[in-house]
Formats: sequence, structure tokens, C-alpha cells
Amino acid sequence: MAKLKPHSSNRLIYISGGCRSGKSAYAQKRAEMLTGRRAYLATCPQIDSEMDHRIALHQSQREGREWETIEAPINLSEAVRQAKDFDILLIDCLTLWINNLLYQAEKNSNSLTEEQISERCYELVDVCRQGGQTIIFVTNELGMGLVPADAISRHYRDCLGRCNQTIAKLADEAVFIVSGIPLILKGTK
Repeated sequence: MAKLKPHSSNRLIYISGGCRSGKSAYAQKRAEMLTGRRAYLATCPQIDSEMDHRIALHQSQREGREWETIEAPINLSEAVRQAKDFDILLIDCLTLWINNLLYQAEKNSNSLTEEQISERCYELVDVCRQGGQTIIFVTNELGMGLVPADAISRHYRDCLGRCNQTIAKLADEAVFIVSGIPLILKGTK
């Protein structure tokens, strides 16, 4: 694939799909088609050996491809601000970011509403729009399965759904990945 120049202005690309749909690989490939400095904003906390293995696998897929990794499990807006010297940011993934926000709130005996999650997403996009970068968001689509049996899981699904709706609405491009095949929902390649 030919290298594309980053847009002279800011561009936001939203990529969603189910688990193991190929969305992260697609997002990485899209980012690597662009010229410029690339940063991978990782939202996944290291919580156990299985997750450590997944993180190592993702890191190995970027090895030797001129990526800088920035850990951003909670304060994604601040991480984007600090990554202003990069041309391309790949945020992987919003699914874990929302999980981390809800977990942190619960640890502090608070809760977050869908509206508060949406506000965080608007804040994130506002920060993303302040630079001339291409920013790619990766997230899971959780709303296509069964309704979760417990209230905590339903709340998480609803908050992630609100996050996804907000980011997709504000993005310049939205892509849904099914079995490794991209379906363009909004915008063009």
C-alpha cells in the first residue's frame, strides 16, 4: 500500500468491531500508511499474566515499525496533549478506557453516568481537535449481543455504547470491522 500524507488539518478515525474482528490490526495498518511520527496510546492496565501476554503480543506487532508507546489507562486527554509532537496517534482502546474510568470511580466510592462518560468523550475529542494530527480510535462494539444479566455489566455496556456513539458522531470517518473486513460507515479511506 502506498504511504499517504497526513491531512494538513486534524482527522479523527473511529474503528469499531467485535472481539477478535481484526480492528486493531486494521487500525495499525491504517496508521502505518501515513507518514510521520506515530504514537500508540495504550489504555490496557497490566493486571495479570494473561493480560501481560496480550500486551506483549501487541507490542511485538509494532516492533521495528517506528512506534512510540504511551501508557494512558485513565487520563487519555492529558496523554493526547502530551503527544502533540506526533503526527499519528492510535488510541487502543476506548473499551478499556471506559472500564478503567468506571473502576476508578467505584474505587473512590463514586459512579459515572452515561452523560458523564459522554462529557469525557467530548473533552477527549476537543483535545484531539487541537492539533494537526490524525487520530485513530479503536473500540469494541458490545451492544450486538445478549443483554448482560447483572446491573454492573449492563451499566458498563451502556456507558461504552454512549462513548462509542459520541466518538463516532464526532469522527471524520467511522469503520466497522467484521471478520477482518472493513465496512465504511462514514467518510472515506
